[in-house]
Amino acid sequence: MKPGEWARDPEGLYQRSRDGVITVARLEELGVPSRTCYRRCRPGGPWRRLLPGVLLLNSGTPTRRQLVVAALLYAGPDAVVTGAAACRRQGLRALPDEPFRVHLLVPLERKIGSSGHVVVERTTRMPQPVLTGGIPLAPLVRAVLDECRRLGSRQPVTSLLAETVQHGVRVADLFAELDAGSSRGTAMPREVLHRIADGARSVAEVDAMRVWRSTGLPEPLWNHQLRDESGEYIATPDAYFVDVEFAWEIDSYDFHFGKRQYAATLARNGRYAAAGIAVLQTLPSRLRSEPDQVAAELVSAFRAAKARRSRVA
Repeated sequence: MKPGEWARDPEGLYQRSRDGVITVARLEELGVPSRTCYRRCRPGGPWRRLLPGVLLLNSGTPTRRQLVVAALLYAGPDAVVTGAAACRRQGLRALPDEPFRVHLLVPLERKIGSSGHVVVERTTRMPQPVLTGGIPLAPLVRAVLDECRRLGSRQPVTSLLAETVQHGVRVADLFAELDAGSSRGTAMPREVLHRIADGARSVAEVDAMRVWRSTGLPEPLWNHQLRDESGEYIATPDAYFVDVEFAWEIDSYDFHFGKRQYAATLARNGRYAAAGIAVLQTLPSRLRSEPDQVAAELVSAFRAAKARRSRVA
């Protein structure tokens, strides 16, 4: 642009940005003095400062994409988005909404630090990025575990890892990534992965395994498909104790509230009864709010099934 032309052609200036985000260095190349850039970012001005040296060409609230673009412009061309922002862009939803942060990986030799909404991690293990909508993302396995290392409690770690496995990621690949990287912050993700590897497909099932381990009962089959003698499908209980023909179902109230889901649950329980299988139904919320009581109920139901089985025999 010719000197001063930017002021007469704001649309042309926008077209030279990335989604309305641009660096001060680029603006200077286009003929906008740096002092003018920062003056236009003052309260009431038409632009907004997002990060050191990175501006938004309007004064409104930036979108998440604009915040990601700003982070990449701030960190340089070799930066890769990881953590929650990368997970979300690759289809995962079990992530905290606020505060919004952009976790970036940069080569170890880069001398740049975190700032504002950007968390910069210098690493010797730069991943080969996956380009999605022009944004370089860490592969899902790396992004998920980078996020897990920064989450502070078991619930969000379990939710994210369970969804990741349901998304099609192999548990073995997650373990391999844990082994390849730093051990910092990996104890909880490793523990949760071991439980998922035991057969859990959801957060509720991980919680169910924790309750079961407190009971001293024998190992059940997890998510095992049951069929009767003629091969007709019965159900796929969360846990099934083969020797006593006893099924444990973690039944969500929300899921079974609808008429169709409720009818399906009744039909399933009817198939259990017809096959002579005892069943205990537990709300997933109780696995956390009343784990001791649920454990006692599980033990009692197991013993009752065992006694019934002995009488039949």
